[in-house]
Amino acid sequence: MAVLLTGLGAAPARAQGEPQLPALPNSAEISLKVERDGALSVVEAVSVPSEATMTRRVPLRTAAPRDRDRIIGIRDVTIEGAGNSELTDDEFTVRLKGGTSIVRYTVDGAVAEADGLLRVGWQLAGGWDTRLELVRASFAAPVIPNAVTCYAGPEGTRGHCGTAQIAHSGLTRFSQQNLATGQRMEISVELPAGTVPANARLEPSKTFAGAFVLTTPVGWAWGGFALALVAAAVALGLLRRRDKHPGGALPVRLLTGKDDEAAFASPDGVLPGQVGTVLSGRADAVDLAATVVDLAVRNYLWVSEESGELNDWRLVRRNPPDEQLTAFERAVFDVLLPDERESVLLSEVQAARIGIGAVRDVLHDGVVERRWYSRRPAELTRAGLRVCFYGLFLTVLLALTVGYAQLGLIVIAAGAVLAVAARWLPVRTGSGVALHRRLLGVRDALVETKASAVPKLEREVLLSRALPYALALGEQEHWVAGFAALKGPPKIYWYGREGADELPVARVSEFTAALVGTFAATREGRRLKA
Repeated sequence: MAVLLTGLGAAPARAQGEPQLPALPNSAEISLKVERDGALSVVEAVSVPSEATMTRRVPLRTAAPRDRDRIIGIRDVTIEGAGNSELTDDEFTVRLKGGTSIVRYTVDGAVAEADGLLRVGWQLAGGWDTRLELVRASFAAPVIPNAVTCYAGPEGTRGHCGTAQIAHSGLTRFSQQNLATGQRMEISVELPAGTVPANARLEPSKTFAGAFVLTTPVGWAWGGFALALVAAAVALGLLRRRDKHPGGALPVRLLTGKDDEAAFASPDGVLPGQVGTVLSGRADAVDLAATVVDLAVRNYLWVSEESGELNDWRLVRRNPPDEQLTAFERAVFDVLLPDERESVLLSEVQAARIGIGAVRDVLHDGVVERRWYSRRPAELTRAGLRVCFYGLFLTVLLALTVGYAQLGLIVIAAGAVLAVAARWLPVRTGSGVALHRRLLGVRDALVETKASAVPKLEREVLLSRALPYALALGEQEHWVAGFAALKGPPKIYWYGREGADELPVARVSEFTAALVGTFAATREGRRLKA
């Protein structure tokens, strides 16, 4: 040992030390030293028979537990003698010719930390394409090892080496004879914790299962998703609170203009057919009926009672649809009187089973366009399902390529949360909430308005102009009854019967009830609970 230490000290340029030269062909003398930074310095003196070659292939990615691979880094490779080396991302190859060659290199990733201890692991021999007669090695570290283990033989076996012992000086020695081609000699040295930094590097294995291993970037991604989920839950709670408790009704005057002329203007220009969607988030037969009444009030339709028919009315084309109609109103008009048809009976409409579904999409588009809704009701659900599909595709793609497949799972989870949360996420915007309160104000004004207080010359216009909104808000019977109770009730200029000069105003309530029943049965007064 004194001779060996003297030889090591005689070559200060070789910091990792010099092994003694092999005495036998096909043998190796190896010196290993753990540096203070955790790197493992290796010097191999290999004897190759003359006129022969020896090649060693060292894999730099090896299987580890839990679908991971252990990654080894090799650097600072030099060879003294007849030979060369090749270093790739996955393999370190050494090719030596006849004679004795000295191979020096530094290993990164050989020091692992487990159970409060450090373990230094390395294959002294393995991957050689020829038999090794003798392998001897010395191992040095900043402190005396706690324990050593050495295995020799085919990969995966647990046959112990010929020698593995710790000398009193702290230098550890290993030896093994007769290693067949491809067999390995592998050591594991246990050091106290904190002796050197651990530098073992584990990566997900390049398998389908390894692609789903939880790594640091994926962990950060899951953490970010969790934070986003919490923030979204808080925002959802605040939006639902605003939507469910928007505040009381805002005062609205039905009579506007100079000198209280009875000019009716809807809040924010909302149409009767849009009232139900703004108030309750859904549209039904009442909204369709209110739109038909509004088209009649605006002289696009004429309503005529059929003589001799029990509770049947005819809708007659009065003026063609023009640019004053919105897309929703034009859609309703075209559903009732398609292809330039001049008239239709309510009984025919009922037989055709025309419902709100025929124009619901156009209605929602109009509400979104006016910024009362942020989106169509089912839009986020469909978007969430699309995100789930994209996440599934991304998961498979990552699993088959670069790994980190859990990023795709995060996308799937985000899509699922979006699709589910869409059921509770309000669609009404701040403008929609404000309009909701104004419509409640219109309802209150309809209830509180006394027909006798309306100037006589304005009663006919106000009765008809406000009627579609009264119908949409569930107050049409009260609204019509107030004007019908007057001594001289106003006429309904858009409603009549052949051969009759004047009809009672109360007949309008029968028509609106029949109109709603024609499209679909609806519960009376459902707007009041919106």
